[in-house]
Amino acid sequence: MLVLLFILFGAMAIGCALAVVAQRNPLYSAISLIGVFISLACLYVTLAAPFIAAVQVIVYAGAIMVLVVFVIMLLNVEEEEHRRPRLRFLVPAAVALAGVLIAEVAFILVSVQQSPVLPGSSTSDVGLTQSIGSALFTRYLLPFEITSILLLMAIVGAMTLARRGGLLQSRDQVKRGELR
Repeated sequence: MLVLLFILFGAMAIGCALAVVAQRNPLYSAISLIGVFISLACLYVTLAAPFIAAVQVIVYAGAIMVLVVFVIMLLNVEEEEHRRPRLRFLVPAAVALAGVLIAEVAFILVSVQQSPVLPGSSTSDVGLTQSIGSALFTRYLLPFEITSILLLMAIVGAMTLARRGGLLQSRDQVKRGELR
């Protein structure tokens, strides 16, 4: 039963990923990408990693995709632009690279042995909240802190660029949720 669910969610993720690439409208592509993220979260649940699944839904399908949809709506890319024709070698190159990818997947399926730990068994603590938290705040504490500093610098840089670009004036103050 678990294998069938894994195959179903994997097929959904592949189908939504193909829809992301095939759509002409960027808003429809973003909605298809949300389908990919939710399918991946379901795959994480079938692999007994509920915390990673919850993070996938909350962070990627929630926050990141709201930001992407907001940018798409802000740019107002409704009408289709006329593009120059694609280069002729791209289709054969794509077919050749797809063949290489299929060969790699076949090689991995043939050469890799079955894992001794089955999904859903309690002998593995990979993906559980306690193991992620202890690793994040012990072994990976320095990269975690560096990431938080980088995100803070990105926010300060975005505010600086917004002021220089004329979106915010230097005398403007943000107070109680409104711009003065």
